[in-house]
Formats: sequence, C-alpha cells, structure tokens
Amino acid sequence: MNKHLDANQRLFGPQQYKTFEGALFAFFHKECPQLAGERTRQMLVQTIAEMVRQFYPQTTHLRPGQTTWVAVHKNAGPAYGKSISDTALTPITVDLVLADEATQRARGQKLRDIKRDAAARLFLQAYQQDGVLTNTEVALLLKIAPGTVSKYVAQWETEHNHVLPRRGTIHDMGPSLTHKRIIIHKLFIEHHTVERVARDTNHSFEAIQNYIGTFKQILLCRKKAMTTEEIAFAIKRTPRLVKEYESIIEYYADQSQVLNKLLDFEPEVT
Repeated sequence: MNKHLDANQRLFGPQQYKTFEGALFAFFHKECPQLAGERTRQMLVQTIAEMVRQFYPQTTHLRPGQTTWVAVHKNAGPAYGKSISDTALTPITVDLVLADEATQRARGQKLRDIKRDAAARLFLQAYQQDGVLTNTEVALLLKIAPGTVSKYVAQWETEHNHVLPRRGTIHDMGPSLTHKRIIIHKLFIEHHTVERVARDTNHSFEAIQNYIGTFKQILLCRKKAMTTEEIAFAIKRTPRLVKEYESIIEYYADQSQVLNKLLDFEPEVT
C-alpha cells in the first residue's frame, strides 16, 4: 500500500506544481531563499495569487464601453500623512461609454452634458463597488481636466441636491463647498434627520454631527461680528474652512433665511 502511494506521489506529485501558484513557489524557493520556511512561502503565494485574481479579473464579461480601474476602498479613511502604498485599494468596473450615448448625440444632446453625467456616473458606480474616486482619476478616465470635473460635480450636485461620493467628500480630505451646503440645507432648511442626511449624502453619522457643530459655532461667532481669523482661532479651525461656512451663511442670508432660527434649530437624531 505504501509503495503504491509512493509511486503515485512520484508520478503525479510534480503535476500539482504546474500552476501559477507552483511557479511562484518555485521562484521564491530559488530566488528568495531568505524567506524562512515552506509555510511562510505558501502563505505569501496564496496571498499574491488571490490579489492577482482580484485585481486582474477576467474581462470576457465586460460590455463594450466598460473598463476596470483600481480605486481607494471607501473604508480606507483619510490619507493625511499616509502614502497610497499604505492605503487599502479595491478593483472596480465602470461604464466609460453608455450604449445610448451615440443616440443622445444624434438627437442634439450637448457633449458637456453627457460628460457631466458620465463624471457623476463614475463616482456613483465606484462607490457601489466599495471604491471612491478622486476628481483627478475621473479626469484621467474621461480625458478632461480635473478642474472641469470639479465644475461638472458642482453643477450636478446643485441640480440633483445630492452629494456625489467622491474621495474628498467621503474621507473629508479637501474643500468642497457644494457638498457642505447640501448637507446644511437638508439638515437646517428641509429638517431631515441626521441619519437620513448621512444616508443620502454617503457620510458617516460622526461627519454629519461635525458639520452641524462647526456650522452653528461659526454662525454664532458671525452673530458676534467676529472676523474670519478670530473665528478660526476661537473654534480651532483653519481660516479656509471658516470661509467655506461663511459662504454658506451668506448664501442663506441672501435667500432671506432668518439666521437666528437656524442657530436655534436642532437637527433630529433618531
């Protein structure tokens, strides 16, 4: 019995290494002998093989106009002081061109409107697959300038009263006046609950609470006729951030909103 098993092992054992994983294991064994132990090599091979399957999926299922991309994972968090090599990534599939876009152009649809909708679509599709894109990435994909993407985003968010799930807004990394105004509007003007606004704008509960606190602090300081620099020092925020909220406050003042009522209003938490 043992002789029979030994014979089978001699005949068929080598065949199990004629795979990508086997070739990788052999490479580590020959070229990286410093990797201590067979178990360590096996774990490394399995990890790399899984990453290859994840980041290089079969493309036979892709529709015309689709492409794959690698995005930052939506749960990776802000990247202050953190390199992209230390940030969790995830592969996504997005629609660069829709089947009916030629029909839209034939009917006279303006190219800028199609590109604006395409930019919004890429952000939304990425987020549905647990990824978040930056304006720069969308600019690369659509072959347009990052500044043009920013303009398209602002137009789309204002028109739809909805915040696009970009990396800058999800991880609160950069300035975005539009999404702040939409959140404040939903909370203080439309009187939605904090939970609903968090859900509608793809923000965490903590981020929404932070917007509420900062908005009311700056509104109170403005009521006391404090300057931008004085407000920034008092609430320990940057002057740039204070100016963003001041622009929102001035917007509502121009809309004849009673700012004292906004100051007294407490968004509902359910």
